[in-house]
Amino acid sequence: MHLLSTGSVVLFLATVLHQVSSLVTVEGIYGQTLEIPCNNEAAEDVVITKWKYDKGDGLSGDLLVKKKNKDVSISATDEYKGRISLATNSSLILSATKLSDQRTFTCMVVGSSDIGEYPVNVIIYKVPAGVEVSDMAQELEIGKLTKLATCVAKNSNPAVDITWMKNNKPLTDSEKGVSIQASVQVDPVSGLSSTSSTLEYSATKEDTDAQFSCSTQHNMGVELTSPPLTFTITYSTENIVLQVLAPNPLVEGANVTLKCMADGNPAPTSFNFHLKGDVIPVKNTDTYTLTAVSRDITGEYRCSLIDNPAMMASKNITINYLDINLSPSGKIVKTAGEALELSLQIDASGESKVSWTKDNVKMDKEPMFNKLKYSDSGHYESEVKMGALTDKASFDLVVEGAPVIKQLSKQRSEDGQHKVLICEAEGSPKPSVSWSINGTSLDESAFINGKVTHKITVVPTANLTVSCTVSNEFGVDTRDIYVSSHQSEDADKTKLVVGVVVGLLIAAMVIGLAYGIYQKKSKQGSWKTGERENGSSEEEKKLEEKVEETSQKAEV
Repeated sequence: MHLLSTGSVVLFLATVLHQVSSLVTVEGIYGQTLEIPCNNEAAEDVVITKWKYDKGDGLSGDLLVKKKNKDVSISATDEYKGRISLATNSSLILSATKLSDQRTFTCMVVGSSDIGEYPVNVIIYKVPAGVEVSDMAQELEIGKLTKLATCVAKNSNPAVDITWMKNNKPLTDSEKGVSIQASVQVDPVSGLSSTSSTLEYSATKEDTDAQFSCSTQHNMGVELTSPPLTFTITYSTENIVLQVLAPNPLVEGANVTLKCMADGNPAPTSFNFHLKGDVIPVKNTDTYTLTAVSRDITGEYRCSLIDNPAMMASKNITINYLDINLSPSGKIVKTAGEALELSLQIDASGESKVSWTKDNVKMDKEPMFNKLKYSDSGHYESEVKMGALTDKASFDLVVEGAPVIKQLSKQRSEDGQHKVLICEAEGSPKPSVSWSINGTSLDESAFINGKVTHKITVVPTANLTVSCTVSNEFGVDTRDIYVSSHQSEDADKTKLVVGVVVGLLIAAMVIGLAYGIYQKKSKQGSWKTGERENGSSEEEKKLEEKVEETSQKAEV
């Protein structure tokens, strides 16, 4: 055995202290294999590699040794026996990790010239297997602090925190109506922790259908959340509403269903329906149906809770109706010139609007017949509207009477060789038209508004009087017109020209005579006064122009 001198020992310890590196931490997962590194990169010509661990109380335990060119020698005889090995890079391989493995492991490296130690701190994490919810409440009563449920996250390391949520929003113990109590238990064998959290909650009506859940966030970044929980919220009825289920518009003959709705939970199932003085109780339903209603049922209806009659709702029901009566109606036959009085009576549940059409054409106002004309004949229809309700009534008016010739006229044809006679008549039924002379190109207009026009083309060879006769079952009317021949017309034209010429000559003579008299009187006036008279040159000039104009007409 060789003993080191005091100076050599001091040098050796200084060398060892110089080689100790800073503490490194590695994280492992519970139950899995962990590689603990040995930071021996700086070592040269490694002779021995040794792993040991801190047993506490200043004691250490040997795990394994590896000498140069030798196999690994396992020295562990305790809990690490069979769980350790050495990697080619001198790392310690630790399998089936436990919470007791949370300690410091040291790698000691002996080189040809120095010794180094590299401590490594080991932490073992354990993610909880899940979150479990137990002790769930059957129902929550409004305003009463009730234990909602308990949430547990078992076997974790380190212990986790549990968060309660409502509709994915966190609840805190400081909120009104919220109380959260949490606790942690450590398993004496495994050392794993189980966190328990109990939520007490005071529900409101708005919590109906709300979803509650609990969740936890582990250090390793794993988040666990329970399935959503829903609870029955119980509360007494605070509001009651009566609904009327009926077609729109509600008219006579329809069915009306009354529906009573209460907001209590559980909802009431028995009601009283108040029907205009009668009280009808119903059970296990919230509706009552009125069949084939009439306008007489219009009024206020109510419903109430059987076990709390003071809780009541009401609704007014109005049965819409629209009745019209048009007098007279159907087919109406009248004589021209008579009066026809119409009466349209409207019985409606509201304000109505009336419109009229004649032969499907809209009229500007209601028809009035103080003195019937043939043009008044036609199909009349009144339409009355009240909201979505519509009713119609109609009549057919026929105005009859003896025919009357309104106008009998003549005109030349377009070629100037014929005469066209035109006979316009009114009457109903349609009058037939006849002439006292034969003609061609007979033309008859359509019979509209009691009017008909008949045309005939003739070539008279002599002057004559032509008659137009119209007739129907009520009477006859005749009118004459004078028609001249072409020869007589030419003679008439000659006479007319001669007469015009003679007339112009006579007019010229009269004007000349008047002019001579005027000149004579003008001269006599000058002699009487003894004044020099030049005469009125303007008046003389006008008179001369008029005489000259008359002479020119006479020559023509």
